[in-house]
Amino acid sequence: MSDVAVELGRAQLIDHEAFRTLVVEPCRPVVIRGAVSDWPLAAAATTGGDALTRYLGAFDAGCQVEAFVGDPTIAGRYGYTDDLKGFNFRREAMPLRDAVARIANGAGSETLYIGSLPIAAALPGLAEDNPLPFAPPGVSPLIWIGHGSTVACHYDMMDNIACVVAGRRRFTLYPPDAIGDLYVGPIDHTMAGRPIALAAEAPPGDPRYPRFEQASDRAITVDLGPGDALYMPKLWWHRVEASGAFNILVNYWWDAFPVGPDQPFAVMLLAMSALAARPEAERASWRAWFDHYVFRPDGPPLAHLAEDRQGILADSPENRKMLRAQAMRMLRGG
Repeated sequence: MSDVAVELGRAQLIDHEAFRTLVVEPCRPVVIRGAVSDWPLAAAATTGGDALTRYLGAFDAGCQVEAFVGDPTIAGRYGYTDDLKGFNFRREAMPLRDAVARIANGAGSETLYIGSLPIAAALPGLAEDNPLPFAPPGVSPLIWIGHGSTVACHYDMMDNIACVVAGRRRFTLYPPDAIGDLYVGPIDHTMAGRPIALAAEAPPGDPRYPRFEQASDRAITVDLGPGDALYMPKLWWHRVEASGAFNILVNYWWDAFPVGPDQPFAVMLLAMSALAARPEAERASWRAWFDHYVFRPDGPPLAHLAEDRQGILADSPENRKMLRAQAMRMLRGG
């Protein structure tokens, strides 16, 4: 049985501080009903395809975009070929206005999907005309436009506010610790920068993925209509199905809890290169050290000492910089 997502109303989120306290800090997905229902973009979408096309056209900077183009046999399900060596769609460069016109005119013999398009560059002024008061300050949104489609189950390395403007979207979410039951594909041969959960895209009961049932029992299914939004913490897996003939989503990506200049994923890659091939017993020893010093289930590792005796492990921005500098010296062989 699927878990149920937390839901909040737009009126509870008066500004970003309220959003951070109520939504971001608990680190779990939250549905925000009516989050962008007052946007002019949403009003144009409600009026119909012609009004929406005119409204977007008023901001169009004339840039080229890369569209995913799929033939009718894939029914908008963009993914790998069966052998994982290629993809079942092609990439095609075209002016944004042409892509929007092709999408607005209906699927026809092919489906189109434009993803992760920076609004500031492609549609300058659109974000200012459609503000999100509780969004993190200084974060520029992106826009996603397409026919009915299914985006394969993947994760993001940033926190995400996904706002449905036109069409309907179903998100199927899996928690980060389900990763072992999702049978993840290659990390260096991807459709759009992130690996996908192969089991989530396979037919039910696929014998190649026997552990997937454990993940599916923990799935959260969220249905969003025009005006609704979903907050997803980083590393939550999500499969996205857009069911309208003309679908638009606007999203905001940012790191809600930055600590220093290094990205956690880069640190994990380095740990993989240094530790993953070592013997199991040694990996178990390093796991204990990572738990003690990094993940800290029992609290700070030197909590038994006075703070002025904790040295470089006393928590402060200066000490984190010193830790990083020491690690960089060791990587350089110094």
